[in-house]
Amino acid sequence: MKKFEEKTYETETIYKGKIVQLNIDSVTLPDGNTSKRELIKHPGAVAVIALTDEGKLVCVEQYRKPLEKSLVEIPAGKLEEGEEPETCALRELEEETGYTTENLKLLTSFYTSPGFADEIVHLYFTDNVKPLEVSPDGDEDEFVEVMEVTLQEAEQLESEQRIHDAKTAYALLYLKLRESR
Repeated sequence: MKKFEEKTYETETIYKGKIVQLNIDSVTLPDGNTSKRELIKHPGAVAVIALTDEGKLVCVEQYRKPLEKSLVEIPAGKLEEGEEPETCALRELEEETGYTTENLKLLTSFYTSPGFADEIVHLYFTDNVKPLEVSPDGDEDEFVEVMEVTLQEAEQLESEQRIHDAKTAYALLYLKLRESR
C-alpha cells in the first residue's frame, strides 16, 4: 500500500463533457474512515514556450470565460484522444500562432491542480520558429490575437495581471533563469 493511499470503493460520474468529466469517488482513508472526493478527469494538455529569432516570446491573448476577462498566455491546448504530446504541441503552436518549428524540446510536465484534477501539462520549448506559408484554421470557437513580447514586456503584463496563469508564469521563470546563465 502506498503511503496515505485512499482506496476508491465507488465512483459516480456526475458529468461528462467535451473537455472534462466530474466524478464523485467514495474512498476509504488510511485510518479506515471513509470520505468523498470530487474529481475532475482531464485528458491532459500541452504548452509551448516559443521564441522568435529576435528572442521575443510568442503569446496569444484570449478571453477566458471562467475568469470573465482576457489573458495573455503562451500557446497551449488539450490533447486529443491517442495524440502524442509533441504532436499536439506542434499542432497548437501552428493553429494558435501561425508559426511552426522543427525543434521542440520537452522541458517538463506538471499537474495544474492536483487537489481535485488529474490534468497534466507537458511544457515544450523552441527558439526556432518560422511563419507558416498558409496559416491553418484555428478552432471555430476560439478567438485569439497573436502577440510577440520581450521578457521585459511579459514581466510588465504579469505585473498588470494580464499574464496571470500558471503555465505562462512558469514559462517566464524558465526564461529568466535561462537568461541569467
